Amino acid sequence: MVLVTTRFPSKVDDVKTTNPIPLKGLEPDGFFKFFEALIFEGEKPENYNDELTDLAKDIAKKLKGSPLAAKTVGRLLKNDLRKEHWMAVLEDNEWQKQKNNDDIMPSLKISYDYLPFQLKKCFSCFSLFPEDHRFSNLEITCFWSALGIIEKDENYMEELLKNGFLVKENDRWSNQQYYVLHDLLHELAQSVSSQECLNIYSNVSFRANDVPKSIRHLSITMKDKYVETFRTEMIKLKSKVDIANLRALMIFRKYEEQIDEVIEDTFKEMEALRVLFIEVNSPESLPHYFPKLIHLRYLKISPSNFGSEVTFPSTLSRFYHLKLLDLSDWYDQSINLPKDINRLTNLCHFIAEREVHSNVPEVGKMKYLKELKEFHVKKESDGFELSELGDLAELGGELSIYNLGNVATKEEARKAKLVSKGDLKELRLVWGELDASESSDGASESSDALDGPTESSGALDGTAELSDVLDGLEPHPNLQSLGIINHGGSVGPHWLCDHMSIKMLVSLHLEGVSWSILPPFGQLLHLRSLTLIHISTLVQIRPGVVGVTARSFMQLKEIVLDSLSEFTEWVGTSNAHSFSMLERIVCRKCPNLYSLPFLQDCPAGSYNHLWKLEITGCPKLLMPLMPHSSTLTEVTVSTSRTGDMVYANRNLYLTRYSRELAWHNMAGKVQSITFKAGSTIPWIVLQNLTSLEKLEIEGDSSQQSMASVSYLTSLTNLRIQYCKNFKPQIFSRNWRWK
Repeated sequence: MVLVTTRFPSKVDDVKTTNPIPLKGLEPDGFFKFFEALIFEGEKPENYNDELTDLAKDIAKKLKGSPLAAKTVGRLLKNDLRKEHWMAVLEDNEWQKQKNNDDIMPSLKISYDYLPFQLKKCFSCFSLFPEDHRFSNLEITCFWSALGIIEKDENYMEELLKNGFLVKENDRWSNQQYYVLHDLLHELAQSVSSQECLNIYSNVSFRANDVPKSIRHLSITMKDKYVETFRTEMIKLKSKVDIANLRALMIFRKYEEQIDEVIEDTFKEMEALRVLFIEVNSPESLPHYFPKLIHLRYLKISPSNFGSEVTFPSTLSRFYHLKLLDLSDWYDQSINLPKDINRLTNLCHFIAEREVHSNVPEVGKMKYLKELKEFHVKKESDGFELSELGDLAELGGELSIYNLGNVATKEEARKAKLVSKGDLKELRLVWGELDASESSDGASESSDALDGPTESSGALDGTAELSDVLDGLEPHPNLQSLGIINHGGSVGPHWLCDHMSIKMLVSLHLEGVSWSILPPFGQLLHLRSLTLIHISTLVQIRPGVVGVTARSFMQLKEIVLDSLSEFTEWVGTSNAHSFSMLERIVCRKCPNLYSLPFLQDCPAGSYNHLWKLEITGCPKLLMPLMPHSSTLTEVTVSTSRTGDMVYANRNLYLTRYSRELAWHNMAGKVQSITFKAGSTIPWIVLQNLTSLEKLEIEGDSSQQSMASVSYLTSLTNLRIQYCKNFKPQIFSRNWRWK
């Protein structure tokens, strides 16, 4: 079934629905309670008397039961609880423009009218973007700045959010926050900005003669279809609008070849453009007017299709005013930047893939740059010395530095000036190049090959020099995430192992190191993620050895232990709250490990947040019955001694698995079970799994009674294969066999 919602009756016919359901506003009593909750957020003030209540009810009636209208007007009333303010809202002339019982645009317009002038200017710019566009704070703030609407970020997006004009959401894949605008508020933005902003859709008719001469910002959204008049009206447009003084041109989706000449001819006179959004599909598809746009502050170039390639002309380096260059939509496609791209000395934000960042020579010339995801130290190439990073005083976000084996001394390392970069949140220090198969969970798929620095890493012969170099790479105390990979020295850095200076860390990743003394990561009270991979010197983790105290690991959510050949045990503390926030445990290739506190000490209710557990290649590890917590939704256990168990998405797979299971933690949840290669089948227990819908048995030679299957009332799929002693008559229910 597909559910479609629309405000346009014509769309109902398009989707061929049979019984459309008209959506009406909320019923009055429930709506008013909702409206009050938005105004007061649950707690009414003392001065909320009958008079204010009556005003609120009168205003609520005008909102037509719309939650969106209640949200914006409710925030408007919340900002000023005086009776005079509420009366002014109620008596606003805008209400007289309501066209029907479903029209809430006047209520949205009133909320807009009460915004401060600066917020009005910011809101009106949303009209230039397509409906349902996802705004990042960086994107829209730089957009406003490029057009001269704001001078610096004053948190305007949050102010618009508080006033009900935006909704904040999280991307489910990247976990990044973004803002979205309701389509009715998008219409409002188009209405209030109509004298300055014009949004043209190729599939919707427009008349160039109706376009105000005052237009300064133009957005063109290309659709799969073009109205017949689109070409002719675009030709007329250049005589109606002062093209030379346009400040923003945003073209969403690549235009077809027959439209190419029209677009080129219309905008060839542009000289004062500050913002350009455009899509290209080949090195030649950049518009001919592109080199003239030397006043650009914001440039976003996207590929029109997968596999597109673009070679930027050398004139790009002349865009000295450019503050933001956005190439974020280019995944795996080829981007050829000018060799002198570093002449963009005013560039603050360079949004692109890691590889693009790593190919900028003499990046230190771009002294205002705030993003540089990746930097490779190269001996053979000028402009890739570590000192280039030292000139980037405003660098923030994440930074990975590779080929640190090419750094010879502590003094050379200090030239990166990492200790002064207070905005840097994530730092990765890598000796050599990481294999491309690095896994997403922080554990390398190729960890067997990570045996300290290799010949290709450019590592020095002396481990003392390596340790000195790492000492010189001390980060700022504000750092939140640190990774050190393939460092060949025998001693860790003093700022991490001796005198912990980065106590705000929330993530620590150590891989391929062989330090005699490990960091006291038990002192990292904010630590949420700990990853230890291929550390041959790690034997035990116990109180007093790595700084473990009763307060350690209380915030820890993720533990990854991988390829720790000598690791035998992790001794816990008496604090019952240690590890209580754990969500994810991964333990791989630890052949001598026999004890982990978060697997041995498991009283009921200890790990209420744990959802993923992976134990593979740890034959000596003592474990409770799995899954040992009812909150677990993903479990993988694989050892040569007990066989394999995989529990994910309500499905359970057992191969040669001989241990008992904690069936009570799967009761009412598991929907499918597969027993393979002689796994132990607890027939008596199975009859209690009323949620089970699918049962598969493969390679079982036992002659136990399978009558319990008849108690599985939800079972709809039964498959039995390679079971030589199986006989259909053992069932107590009448089964239909195919």
